[in-house]
Amino acid sequence: MADVHFVVGPPGGAQRVPAHKYVLAVGSSVFYAMFYGDLAEVKPEIHIPDVEPAAFLIMLKYMYSDEIDLEADTVLATLYAAKKYIVPALAKACVHFLETSLEAKNACVLLSQSRLFEEPELTQRCWEVIDAQAEMALRSEGFCEIDWQTLEVVVTREALNAKEAVVFEAVLSWAEAECKRQGLPATPRNKRHVLGPALYLVRIPTMTLEEFANGAAQSDILTLEETHNIFLWYTAANKPPLDFPLTKRRGLAPQRCSSSSLGVVLAQNLIRFVSDGSCSTFLVWFEHPVQVEQDTFYTASAVLDGSELSYFGQEGLTKVQCGKVTFQFQCSSDSTNGTGVQGGQIPELIFYA
Repeated sequence: MADVHFVVGPPGGAQRVPAHKYVLAVGSSVFYAMFYGDLAEVKPEIHIPDVEPAAFLIMLKYMYSDEIDLEADTVLATLYAAKKYIVPALAKACVHFLETSLEAKNACVLLSQSRLFEEPELTQRCWEVIDAQAEMALRSEGFCEIDWQTLEVVVTREALNAKEAVVFEAVLSWAEAECKRQGLPATPRNKRHVLGPALYLVRIPTMTLEEFANGAAQSDILTLEETHNIFLWYTAANKPPLDFPLTKRRGLAPQRCSSSSLGVVLAQNLIRFVSDGSCSTFLVWFEHPVQVEQDTFYTASAVLDGSELSYFGQEGLTKVQCGKVTFQFQCSSDSTNGTGVQGGQIPELIFYA
């Protein structure tokens, strides 16, 4: 009894989907205008080449049954469809899904998408992860997939907690990937071309002389004059003018979370340990066990005080079954540095049951 058909997806990969105008019009003002508005057109088929078939079907399932079935591989495409056809509840669910799956290796891609879809809360969450885990984010494959405008804002970012040599390497990797996308040979000249003014956002003079000599100076992307002038800038008393920023990034400012912001503090402990950068863990025992109730969320936090970055875990689980006890984890709004379920300083909980 379908009264409309959609041909969804690009040519060669399109799928024909039957639907009912009334159901779609109730769920979307765009479909209402399309079918019942003053400019409505009667067409046997409606072609939608810019939406993935799987995402379109997820949207239709929500409109027909009020069920939302999201998956990591299709959530971005589903968000695009929900935005295009103004289905706010589905779009909100997509954003929540992305926030809970956010980690350093996909933060740059999600930042690019959140800016495209104008989702400020997701954008802010991406920045928290990128700032805190900048080197991992910059070295991820996803960084090479971002658009030029997002590359520009990332490289401009004051709060990036990364060495400038890592920023430079990431920019080169992005340039090589962009050359491939544009069908260009990945020559130094073409890399400079696709980077454009973004190259001059890298704060090369803030590298150590050794980092510059072993990295940027041998990359072939800088001109001989630029390389020569930067070497003089490091060594000569009369420094030449440079086209690159000369001041170091501010990085992350130290932050402390007071107990008042966490509600009632059930227990806390202060210990000293020395981190060697490895994944070795340290036990933190409370003086007395803390009684926790079922179906209640508690905030566990680690406040670190030290001059060096410490090791942090990745790919944490949102649900863990221990015998008859099930633990569920979610990101806390009290997190000040982007850590949460997927990555952080607390690898396990010790409990009695």
